[in-house]
Amino acid sequence: MRTPSLCSRVCVLAGCLMGAMAQAADTPKSALLVLNKEEATLAIVDPVSLKVIAKVSTGDNPHEVATSADGKWAFVSNYGRGGGSISAIDLVAQKETRVDVGELRGVHGIAAMNGKAVFASEAAKLVASYDPATGKIERLVSTNQDQSHMVVMSQDNSKMFISNMGSGTVTIAERGAAWSQTAVAVGQRPEGIDVSPDGKEIWTATFGDGNIAVIDVATKKVKQTFPSNTRRANRVKITPDGKLALVSDMGGGELVIFDVASRKEVKRLRLGPNPEGILMEPSGQRAFVAVTGEDQIAVIDLKTMSVTTRFSTGKGTGPDGMAWAGR
Repeated sequence: MRTPSLCSRVCVLAGCLMGAMAQAADTPKSALLVLNKEEATLAIVDPVSLKVIAKVSTGDNPHEVATSADGKWAFVSNYGRGGGSISAIDLVAQKETRVDVGELRGVHGIAAMNGKAVFASEAAKLVASYDPATGKIERLVSTNQDQSHMVVMSQDNSKMFISNMGSGTVTIAERGAAWSQTAVAVGQRPEGIDVSPDGKEIWTATFGDGNIAVIDVATKKVKQTFPSNTRRANRVKITPDGKLALVSDMGGGELVIFDVASRKEVKRLRLGPNPEGILMEPSGQRAFVAVTGEDQIAVIDLKTMSVTTRFSTGKGTGPDGMAWAGR
């Protein structure tokens, strides 16, 4: 299948009605980015004051966001309503370039690798990359699994881990002369996924059977499965020190915190309807959880495991995916 060309697939939206919104203030050197699904915007938030300092338009129904290592770009997966696109956002200029992915529909999970966006296409059953410097889309890994949904990268970008909801598997892809891959059966409907900071374990929440599966990366086998204690787990994120794992329970309105070493639940926080996206602050001091049903972000102190405050990106915005940008 032909890769979409830059001229036919990319449209720069600055200056048009649906383009980048008026720049309210400069993007801070360290910025919290919040996607608003219902509003179709990326909110740029000052992580100290927790105030929204600017918003940039995205495509329809944005779900996940990732940032380049230099903090200059944000890449957004626009799930759409059966179509889909990517927004490449210049965080300094606060301007969007929207990329039509063509037949690679159902764009959901997204990560960053060497200045490029790496995204999962549910419809095409693959992971592809988009290079903002050239405007080119390149196919990387064909999972051949149903509903390839989320993607995370190892710290050295040598491996990618993809949760395939429809097939009940996690694909482990390793970079070599070409990408090699192994599909690991984990349970029913795996969605939320993360890799431990040391790169040795993958945690994925299988909401179809209410479990968490832990994969040993070296052997590519499930080493343990245990109950997630949730009604409908959505996301899993491991703290930067590797000690805690946070699971958002979209069905129960709670955040469940596990001790990684013992796999035991250590805390449960009532957040409100539909907690979804989770982001760890790089310092490891705070976590942010999108309480989508209340248009709020809950701020969690990871030392005390308590909610310290909340803030909103606007009424009816539907916050979800988040990322940290540091320049």
